[in-house]
Parts: sequence; C-alpha cells; structure tokens
Amino acid sequence: MRSGKLAFPQFFHLRIRHKIILAVSIAISIAMLIADGLHSWMQERSALLEREHSLTVLTNSIAEGIEAIMMTGSTEAAISFTGHFKNIPYITDFKIIRYDGHEAFTDNKTIEQVNITLEKERYERRREEQHAPILQSNDERLVQALDTNEIVSYYHESDGGQRLLTFLAPIKTSADCRDCHASKRTRGVIQLTTSLSAIDDSLVASRKHSFLALIATLAVTILIAGNLLRRSVTGPIEQLMSGMQKISQGDLEQTVEIHRNDELGEMARIFNVMTAEIRQTQAGLRREQDKLTTIIHGADEGIVVTDGIGNVVLVNPAAEGLLSKTAAEIIAKGFLELFDNPEEMQKWLKQRTSNENIIKVYNNRLFQVYVSMIQDAHGLAIGSAALIRDVTEEKRLEEELRRLSTTDALTGLYNRRHMDYVLTTEFSRASRTNTPFAVMMFDIDHFKKFNDTYGHDQGDRVLQCVAKSFHDSLRKYDTACRYGGEEFLAILPHTNMDGAISVAERVRTDVENMVVDGLKVTISLGVAAYPELAIETTEQLVEAADKALYCSKNRGRNCVTRAEYA
Repeated sequence: MRSGKLAFPQFFHLRIRHKIILAVSIAISIAMLIADGLHSWMQERSALLEREHSLTVLTNSIAEGIEAIMMTGSTEAAISFTGHFKNIPYITDFKIIRYDGHEAFTDNKTIEQVNITLEKERYERRREEQHAPILQSNDERLVQALDTNEIVSYYHESDGGQRLLTFLAPIKTSADCRDCHASKRTRGVIQLTTSLSAIDDSLVASRKHSFLALIATLAVTILIAGNLLRRSVTGPIEQLMSGMQKISQGDLEQTVEIHRNDELGEMARIFNVMTAEIRQTQAGLRREQDKLTTIIHGADEGIVVTDGIGNVVLVNPAAEGLLSKTAAEIIAKGFLELFDNPEEMQKWLKQRTSNENIIKVYNNRLFQVYVSMIQDAHGLAIGSAALIRDVTEEKRLEEELRRLSTTDALTGLYNRRHMDYVLTTEFSRASRTNTPFAVMMFDIDHFKKFNDTYGHDQGDRVLQCVAKSFHDSLRKYDTACRYGGEEFLAILPHTNMDGAISVAERVRTDVENMVVDGLKVTISLGVAAYPELAIETTEQLVEAADKALYCSKNRGRNCVTRAEYA
C-alpha cells in the first residue's frame, strides 16, 4: 500500500518527453484495445450469425424430412431419422417436441390421437413407451414458437459452463397433414442445440494473436512516436528550459536558437524578445538603483532600513554621524536600538505612521524622526524604515522667531501683539469662571526730558532698566508687556483690585529705588480689576486702567490710582 502511494507521484517528476510518450502510448493502447475488442466482437458476431443461419437451414430441412417420413406412417423411420442428427459433431442435442413439451415418438400418445382422428389403425403402436418431458407446456419460448409459427433461438450455458445455442423451430402443418392433425397450424417444434465451444476456442486463439500483434504494434509505435516527439517537440522544449534555467541563474545574455515556423519557433522568438526586454529593464533598474544609492548616501538625513525579519540592510553615512554609531554597530544592535530604547521604537512602529512628526532628544541633539512599516501591495509588512533629521538648529531658530514675534526688541518684554492675545484669553477665562482679573498700566515720569537732556540712547537705557525692574517685580504667572513708547502694562490673572494695588506698589517702589546711570526714575500707575468694574471687553478694562494712570499723573506722579476713583 505504501509503495503504491509513493509510486504514483513519481509520474509528476518525469520529464515532459516521457510524459508525452506515456500519454500517447496510453491513448494508442486504448484505441487499439477498443479496435481489437470491436474486431473480436464482430468476428464473434459473424461466426454466431453464420452458425444461426446454418442451423436455420438445417432445421427447415429436418422439418421437411420429418414431414416426408410421417407421410409413410412409420414411427420407427422417424425415430431413426431424428437419431441420425444427434451424431453430427456440433449438434449436442436434437429432439422433436409436441405441444405439451414431451418428446415425440417416445410414446403412443400421438399415434393414438392420429388413429382416433382417422378412425382406423393407420400407425402401429410402439411396443415400449418412454415418457420424456423436455419443456413445460407453458414454457415461454415454446409458446412463442407455437404461437408465432417462427423459429425461436436463445443462448444459454450447460451445467459445465459451455456456451450453447438452441433453436425451437415449429413444424408447420401442410395440407397433406391436416387429415391426421386436424386444423392446427403446427404439429410441434424441433429442438436443435449446438455447442459454441469451437467458436469460443477459435475466438480465444484469435484474441491471443491479436494481443501479440497489439503489443508488437504498440512497441513499434512508441519507438517511432518517441523519436518524433524528441525531435519535433520535447527537444526544443528542453532547449527552452535550459535557456530559462540559465537566465534564472543570472545569465541574461542567454538566447534560444530554434529556427522553426511552428508554435515552438514562435515560443523561442518570444523568449528571446522577453530576455532582451529583461536585460533592458534590469539595466534601467541598475541605473535607478545607482541614482537612489547616490541620493541615500549623499542625503543629510539619516536613513536606516530593515528587511522583513528585522535585519538592518541599509545604513547611510548621515545616520552614522547623527547617531554617533558605526554602520556595523547599528546592524549588530538592530533597528529597535537606534535610540537605545527598543520599547519606544516598538511603540512608534505599532502606533505611528510615517506621516506623524516624532521629536526625539538624543545625545543633546533634537531629532525629527519618521518611523514606519514598509508594506507590499497586499498590506503585508516587508520591512521597516527610519528617517532621522537633525532639527536642533532649526528648532532654535523657530523659537527665536517665535520670541521675536512676541517680544519687544528693546526691552525684551512681550509686545502689543502678544499682550492682546493674553488679555483676550485671560479675560475670557475670568468671565467664564467668574474669577478676578486685573491689569496695571504705567508710564515713566518726565521721560521726554530724559530724551531731550541726555539723548535717545540714554532714553533707551532708561526704558531697558525700567522694563527689567518691572519684570522682576511681577509674580511668575503675571505677564509684563510694553504697551508702546514709555508705557507698560501688566496682566494679572486671579487678582482682585487689592491684590493689583499691592503688585503696583511693589513695582513703583522697585523703580523708585533704582538708579540708572546716576539718574533717578519714577513712574505713575493705574489699576483696573474685573469684576469690580462693570466691563464687558478687554478694551474697556485697559481704558479704565489708562484713565487711572492719568489720574496718578494729575495727582503729582509716582503713585498708584484705582480705576474706580478715576
């Protein structure tokens, strides 16, 4: 059983020539077996038809002979006549059977009926009787022969398995016989059985000869077909296969020389065209690969790529410089150890796409990192890639630009633009949460005199010193802004009027105690607070503080005024 399972798959490992020869051989064998079978069947059928015809002629002759003998009135002559046929070699059984299925001439039943019909002793009675029933009176074939008045034949086997052919031929009643047999159309049937063993033996011998001829013909056919197939089909196919194998091994200069005008010749031509196109495509890919390699190795960004199982396959020089690692170290440690934090890299790979911006601080430098899985057309991961940019200087410049856009260049305090943003944000929060919010405004007393007497440079110096003292006097969550010219504004979140007055007094005192290049400076301040004042906008709050400031100037300067008294 095991060998059977192993033998059948070996067919699939045969060379195509052997498969074709085997298929052709099987087809030819089947065709020749069918032809031989048809020939044997026709031969057998012809022999049987010939035997049937000869027996039909014989039974008709016997029937005529019996009629002539019966006219003599001698039963002994009839018995002797029928016994003669039993000695014919291919006749195995011969009997004359009456209507009731008994053999005729073996008893006196028919003689007595005829004598009674004729009313005289026409035929002598037999001295010894034998009652021999051959067929049942209702036997289907006997009834058919008697009713149709036609010969009935059928095939059957003897107890020893020998094929037999039996005829039941009706003995027709002629005009001369009606005197004895009344009005019946038939007087009985002739049962003639012949053996078909001679025909079977002849057919067996014929089949043996046919089988031997079949084997010889098949062998010659296989040899001729195999040679023709090798030359015209399998040889060129094997040549094509050889060329394909060489190409698969990298020999793209390989061509197949098959000069024919059939399908195999067309295959060879197409194969050579395909090989030429592959050479051109590979050359183009090699050029593009060289370009890409040049770009990757010349890029300022670090590039690290892995294959489908996580092995690092590409590290450009920029990656070595940015990470302060050699390519060998990166390859040895693996992709997840690029920043010495495999858990973080694994998280980036799982949760982030290449379009997301990752900022990573590494070796005191700021990197923008793009990490992604490389996927094929079916969405399957075939590798990973990391792009690393050093954005340390870029971020510093961004911060500087952001600072310059929100601060005053001379004093370093927040400018009017940033002041408006913070005012709007804090006032909205205070209104929403019903918490206190205050602003404080001041300007430098007699600042025009500083400019006129000591020049604009000294005026700028005074502005810078006042701004620094102002900034240092505020709390960490307060916002110091330059409102414009010599005017300044402080944003005081979570501060009511009393708290704002305290902050203002501290600012005023610190400026008063300050000496700028031997010069004393004072300031006048105004304070406004929400919700002590019934205001709805930041503009109203600033306007109230500004009015309070001018009240301080009118009161003699170097003082603080509440907006409610303005």
